[in-house]
Amino acid sequence: MQKEVIEAQLARDYGIDVDFHETTTICIERPVGSGEALEILHAETHSNVTGKSSPTSSNPFIATLGLRVDRAPIGSGIELRLAVGVRLLPIYIYKTVDLFAEHMRQYVAETLQVGLAGWKVTDCTVTVTDCGYRVPETTAAEFRKVTQLVLMRALGQAGTEVCEPMAHLQLEVPADSVSGVLPLLGRLGARVQGQSTRGPLSTIEAVLPAARVHGLQRQLPALTAGEGVIESRFAGYEPVAR
Repeated sequence: MQKEVIEAQLARDYGIDVDFHETTTICIERPVGSGEALEILHAETHSNVTGKSSPTSSNPFIATLGLRVDRAPIGSGIELRLAVGVRLLPIYIYKTVDLFAEHMRQYVAETLQVGLAGWKVTDCTVTVTDCGYRVPETTAAEFRKVTQLVLMRALGQAGTEVCEPMAHLQLEVPADSVSGVLPLLGRLGARVQGQSTRGPLSTIEAVLPAARVHGLQRQLPALTAGEGVIESRFAGYEPVAR
């Protein structure tokens, strides 16, 4: 109903015609292991059948970069670490080690906006394991682009799992409706964490994928004669059940 209201308001007030797609739950990705990748500035060459040399490396950028991706504690976000000596860093571009690290964090964060399954990647540590450049050809743009290439290869090696948002629910329902409400929660994939009854009312606490809360809200009135009440709050992310 909310979509129809917004659609009508945009058309009426601004003359804008819009179409809405199906509502999509926004998930995230977390690494499930560790992965490492390296692209080297100077490609090795080999002779082909014509006698001419051709590069064997796939690195099209004038920069060397090695990255390792490791999983990190839930809720920790993205952390960048440097595991290379100062002499390997392009200080002539970034002026200081801190500024190099700051820009690398930006490049990493940009790249991890879209992971292997198309969702934002978080809760990982990205370590710079190798670095190289060639003066004056190497630029900041080269490092930004090679970061995207190397990081996605390292992430592919580490693998990711898709995690969906969860909702913590507190339901207050007539006590005589519990026998119908609990099976509904089970069918929706909820984990019941507690249940208590006081007088004519029962309270049920459960954790449910956020995408299924609307389905519960739709079906609860019929099971509780319209007297069921739901309170929900965000309860973090959990791997999508297979």
